[in-house]
Amino acid sequence: MTDAPATAEGVDSGPGDALVELLGGFVVELRQAGIPVSLTEHLDAADAVRCIPLDDREAFKYALAATMVKNHAHWRAFSTVFEVYFSLRGSEYALGDEEPGALPDDLEEGEGGPTGERPANRGGPGDALTPEELAQMLFQALLQGDDAMVRAMARQAVRRFAGMEPGRPVGGTYYLYRTLRNLDLEGMLERLVDQARSDAPEDLTQLEERLQHDEFEHRIDQLKQEIEAEIRRRLVADRGVEAMARTLRKPLPEDIDFMHASREEMISLRKALQPLARRLAVRLARKRRHGRKGPLDFRSTVRHSLSYGGVPAEPRFRYPRPSKPEIFVVADISGSVAAFARFTLHLVHAIASQFSRVRSFVFIDGIDEVTRFFEGTEDIVEAVHRVNTEADVVWVDGHSDYGHALEVFWQRWGTEIGPKTTVIILGDARNNYHASNSWVVKEVRHRARHVYWLNPEPRAYWDTGDSIVGEYGVHCDGTFECRNLRQLERFVDHLV
Repeated sequence: MTDAPATAEGVDSGPGDALVELLGGFVVELRQAGIPVSLTEHLDAADAVRCIPLDDREAFKYALAATMVKNHAHWRAFSTVFEVYFSLRGSEYALGDEEPGALPDDLEEGEGGPTGERPANRGGPGDALTPEELAQMLFQALLQGDDAMVRAMARQAVRRFAGMEPGRPVGGTYYLYRTLRNLDLEGMLERLVDQARSDAPEDLTQLEERLQHDEFEHRIDQLKQEIEAEIRRRLVADRGVEAMARTLRKPLPEDIDFMHASREEMISLRKALQPLARRLAVRLARKRRHGRKGPLDFRSTVRHSLSYGGVPAEPRFRYPRPSKPEIFVVADISGSVAAFARFTLHLVHAIASQFSRVRSFVFIDGIDEVTRFFEGTEDIVEAVHRVNTEADVVWVDGHSDYGHALEVFWQRWGTEIGPKTTVIILGDARNNYHASNSWVVKEVRHRARHVYWLNPEPRAYWDTGDSIVGEYGVHCDGTFECRNLRQLERFVDHLV
């Protein structure tokens, strides 16, 4: 029987105890970041790393990802947690099986230094270089595409320019800015392009210059990544794995708050929306197809019992034939709740095939039906954009007035609500102290199959200030906190 390959220095077969412990902490942090990792997947990962040496960081990373990551949207969060937990591992840093949080060699205090301190700027073999010599060596490394030298220069640049101090409560972005400012990479890019142009035996074509420019840009991006990794390594060494993991943790797309999402987070939300819509459509179709058995069909049971001499050996049931509900979406598109309304409208219309009909209404202090924007188009994003730019939703001053909007809705479309209609009202119910007209919701509930209210605010903020969601909620079948895609996904299960 052949021995398993070593996975860390000083370990002959299988991962060492320190690696097993580190893997356990890694799984815990993944779960805290929102990535679901089961016990079976944890065991699979432990088996996988027995065959992968820590020295091969890429293979090690992808082996873990293959056993733990099931959704492409989770890859970025997984990658961030991996870089934190395994930043001090592998032969590159000569740490072997040291305990998590141990300092890299170039961060340890020399003899005679104060114990317990973690100086970040200890002298190294490149400290004798002048800034000009360091810049020239980096220039040559980028020009020749020498990856090993680029990594060495990145570590030296961080040691020289970042100004990292142990225990200082500063984020890595600040240290990255200081390092890049001193390197002047924009000027470096121009120098690289000029050097490549002068080294060419003949004049470069426009395409060749463009390709050369893109190649140097790629190498500089790699340098930036190496600098970020070095800064992260030093921060982990100073603050510990768990503290850095908490600092760098970012919400998954399905956990991003609609009302406080940045532009970059909005982009990731849009990317996650279509796969979510497909998944929900399949789930709703399966739920409708495999409904529970209905009540006992006595007549059919007796008829089939004749073949058993009158013994009802096979009970027969009336299987339900669930009809597709009609959906009315009434959405507040004012202010900060506009993003929530856009994503909800997008999701509902993306799974419209699971309903007999979807009608959409939007309001601020006036109300308008916008179903026409979604009919006959496959580009739901464009339809939602037209809703925000073309809908007639301003009555007086463009400030939210739920009472007036709901009253107009009842007067114009109330008679079209029937026993198969599910009405979904979207908004934070912040009514600017206008009349609530909650009687409208009560009347709608008497006519409709269901009435649900979705609120993008945290539940703790409900019925504070000018929020009157409680007045409307007493007449609804349910009021739901829907601040992100995960909560919105849970609500969709109530529609069938």
